[in-house]
Amino acid sequence: MKNGLFYGTGFNEKNTRGRRDDDAARQAVEAGEVPQTAGHRAKARRGEKITIGVIGGSITEAGPAIPPPERYGGILQAWWQKAFANALVDLINAGVGATRSDYGALRVQRDLLRFKPDLVVLEFAVNDPPTREYAESYEGMVRQILTSAHTPALVLLFMTQKNRVTAQVWEQKIGAHYQLMMISYHEALWHELRAGRLTWDQFYPDHVHPNPAGHSLVGTLLTEAMERALEPFNPPPSPTAVQPLPVPLISAVFENTLFLDAQDMIPSVQQGWTFDRSGKEPAGWRCATPGSIIEFEISGQQLYLLFWKVNGPMGQVRATVDGRNPIMLDAWFEETWGGYPHMERISGILQQSNHVLRIELLSDKNQQSTGNEFRLLCIGSTLVRV
Repeated sequence: MKNGLFYGTGFNEKNTRGRRDDDAARQAVEAGEVPQTAGHRAKARRGEKITIGVIGGSITEAGPAIPPPERYGGILQAWWQKAFANALVDLINAGVGATRSDYGALRVQRDLLRFKPDLVVLEFAVNDPPTREYAESYEGMVRQILTSAHTPALVLLFMTQKNRVTAQVWEQKIGAHYQLMMISYHEALWHELRAGRLTWDQFYPDHVHPNPAGHSLVGTLLTEAMERALEPFNPPPSPTAVQPLPVPLISAVFENTLFLDAQDMIPSVQQGWTFDRSGKEPAGWRCATPGSIIEFEISGQQLYLLFWKVNGPMGQVRATVDGRNPIMLDAWFEETWGGYPHMERISGILQQSNHVLRIELLSDKNQQSTGNEFRLLCIGSTLVRV
């Protein structure tokens, strides 16, 4: 199966008002083979368990308005189950709304790879800014997935938003470098919008989150790509050796990471902060008393902090690493649609050793906030020695 950038034929007569453009690009950027695909089909034909993993932002996670079977991950799962009725097909949805690939690279082992997926769909094109910095974390996710012990097949999915800004250009370069299948919903949808055969409101209730019709189109592109990938079927006579990865296109900074959830964050100093798992917010280290301090020790060379950001009585903290270069973090959020886990890099490249992260709750706060609460969710690091 040849891989590359797949636009697909998922915009059929029904959803293009009886018209179709046969000149639409179907396959571009030819690349190499994905030997895992044949092995996974052989596994499914034997009736063994197949695990599909999808990871990304709120598009992948979807919301309660879209039932799981109508999300693109559920549609892909149903296709595999129908194609291989004797197999048990599981789906791991590791989408987390309002997050980017830096957080994804830190959590991918915990949220996805420990379940040993056979196929992974990676979706961050509208969450990530189109910058080298986020291409670096995206490539780190790609490298972690491709080097995981279960050797999953990997598909890169490029979604879109109304202002047309995506990280596809960077992500497509990475996909070509690793010879991966790439599916551009962005290209496919805008091709039809420009031609006047579709309207944005048919598939979107807002500027970025597809409705069930939009998820159906994503699912069609994915399943068409799967059909191409699995035909003709030539099962390998023996397990195919995993090829070593090429050198990084951008960097391997996010290839080896460390990720600590709040319950795993053991303070070395704790004054006025408490571990809290009550309420609707995620479990975290919480404080609302200015002047309170908490410290953690963590290894690695580049450190990250995840905290809860919401339109509420939220405050600000000062964060330092090894007592240097303080930065201020603000947990108040101007939007009113809800809270989200916000990731911030809190250090540059450090020496390879243990570091002390110190967090102090400030009396300062956003002028529109009515309180000083702060909730630490996770800490992580990259360039971890293995």
